[in-house]
Amino acid sequence: MRTLAWIGVLVLGLIVILYIVAFTPIGNAMLKPFVENKINKELAIQSKVNTFLLTMDSFEISLELDDANHMEAKGSYSLFSKAFDAVFALDLKHLETLQALTKQELRGELRTNGRVKGTLKEFVVNGESDIASSKTTYEATLIDFNPTSIIVNAKDAKLSLVLFMLSQNPYADADMDIDINFRNITPHKLDGEVRLISKGGEIDPKYMLSDFNVTIPKTTFSLKMDAKLSGDDVAYSYDLSSNLFKIASSGKFTPEPFGADLRYLLDIQNLEVLKPLTKEDIRGPLLLEGSVSGSKEKLNITAKSNLASSSTNIDALLEDFKLLSLKVKSEHLDVAKLLYMLKQPSYTNGTLNIEADMTDTETDGLNGNIIASLEKALLNSSYLTKRYEFKSQMPKVEFKAHLNAAIEDSTMKSNIKIDSNLANITMKKALYDMKESSLNSDYEMKIPNMENLFFLTQRHLRGDLLLNGDIKNSKDLDISINSKIAEGVLRAKLHNDTLNANIDGLKSAKFLYMMVYPEVFDATINAAINYDFKQSKGAIDAKVLNGVFSKNKTFDTLKEFTKIDMYRENFNGDIDAKLDKENLIAFVDLRSKEASIKSNSAKLNTKTKIIDADLMLASKKDTLNAHLSGDIDAPKVTIDLEKFLESESGKKVIQKVDKLLQKLLK
Repeated sequence: MRTLAWIGVLVLGLIVILYIVAFTPIGNAMLKPFVENKINKELAIQSKVNTFLLTMDSFEISLELDDANHMEAKGSYSLFSKAFDAVFALDLKHLETLQALTKQELRGELRTNGRVKGTLKEFVVNGESDIASSKTTYEATLIDFNPTSIIVNAKDAKLSLVLFMLSQNPYADADMDIDINFRNITPHKLDGEVRLISKGGEIDPKYMLSDFNVTIPKTTFSLKMDAKLSGDDVAYSYDLSSNLFKIASSGKFTPEPFGADLRYLLDIQNLEVLKPLTKEDIRGPLLLEGSVSGSKEKLNITAKSNLASSSTNIDALLEDFKLLSLKVKSEHLDVAKLLYMLKQPSYTNGTLNIEADMTDTETDGLNGNIIASLEKALLNSSYLTKRYEFKSQMPKVEFKAHLNAAIEDSTMKSNIKIDSNLANITMKKALYDMKESSLNSDYEMKIPNMENLFFLTQRHLRGDLLLNGDIKNSKDLDISINSKIAEGVLRAKLHNDTLNANIDGLKSAKFLYMMVYPEVFDATINAAINYDFKQSKGAIDAKVLNGVFSKNKTFDTLKEFTKIDMYRENFNGDIDAKLDKENLIAFVDLRSKEASIKSNSAKLNTKTKIIDADLMLASKKDTLNAHLSGDIDAPKVTIDLEKFLESESGKKVIQKVDKLLQKLLK
């Protein structure tokens, strides 16, 4: 019995000690540091407990989070029934200092007070707040600390203050009324309504420019949204209207498992205002309307649009939210408006039609067919002349284009045809690798009148030209070129800016005609050409076969005073030249059985057509040195008379002159 008595006394003593420690002012003072340490550890902040009172049926606590943020709570409770009834108040004047607690960057103030009543199993929280300068009341029911119902009523909440609180610039402002009445938010048992109405909405152009680099006029807007939750379904209507755009949608969807049956409308006067959402730098108007219907396993999305004044229809099928198929049909799309929308220069105009039928094979990406045609197109000659600094105005160029493509294994196989008054281009087997962004294609280009290329070549040309070959463009640009020029065969390769070409069997007279030069020499020429377009420099190494001269002043003068008749000679030899922009320096060495022609540095400006050349004309007995200068069409010919008179022909001329003078003096 004595042992039991001692045990009873010990238990009673422990109870008394616990009571004193837990429920008396002395004990509260002892527990206060431990409570403060526990709060700081859990909240990861350095707070201070100003008041801590705990009795058998009541409590009171006042917590100073920092100098500007305070919270307090007091009320009654029952240890046995686990019931409680308490009031609370939060006065947070500086949310910036509470990032460790809120886990996100907040600014501004927040004040709220209310009441918590119930048991640990089920309790109700209700209160009021002035968040975002509003008049807000709220009530929530929690079971096992999980919310099952929520009611919130907020009047005249300032959108600019909400943005400020979320550490955003106030690029928009409005007075918002929010009504939330979730009678049940238990999954699959949803029951409630949500209504959001904004009044007097304005978008601040200053912050749209500074935050999103978007320039817009003063914009006003209004918003109305209603949603009704029932079971798993959400029925809603949404209408956002402004002086720049309208976005509307209505219908029904199920979050889990996902299902939707809804319609939408976007009527936007200037796409720039949506840059914060789209992240795309585009502009101009857009009307888009359509529907979304189906489930996660099979979701259909349709759209109709007036994109760039077109009639565009889009049908997409998604499987598990991944694109399975896509059909696009766009008629009468205005290319000029499309370029404007994409903030691209106005290169051209015209009407574009597109039809695409694509499917996603999952492993190979989109496969399908595309047909596109561009009609009644006109290049912006003035813009292109200025943009590429052409020395002369680009002519008016009208054209049409057609593309027929099949996409397979991320490779687009295309047949392309472009017809214009400048050139006609055909690519029958164009392959574009969309993964590598590389092109491999054949081509054929017909130029009906090379005179139309004056803006590009800066020289007048005659005749037509046909080119064909292959194009490869990935990291480097490689183009093979095959053609017939002046009855000669051209084979060339362009690697980036470097051209290497060979010409066999070129007829010089026809080539001179094409180049609008006097047709003074007719020969067969084989030549190798190297040219760097970036530096505008190059070289020509030419072999001359069976060359004969036509009538010209130089050889007429030569024939008059000598027995040298260059017109009867058949020349072979070499002509080498160096090109530096429009300047050509030629080295000539031509020989026949009876004569030769040499020049060590014949200079010709291909732009001005001015020649400056020293020629040495020789036969077996005579040598004549001449200088050609001026316009190549009618050059000035100067003969070195001193050297000529020392020759055999020159002596004969002197004898003739002497005899003539003797007759005159008699």
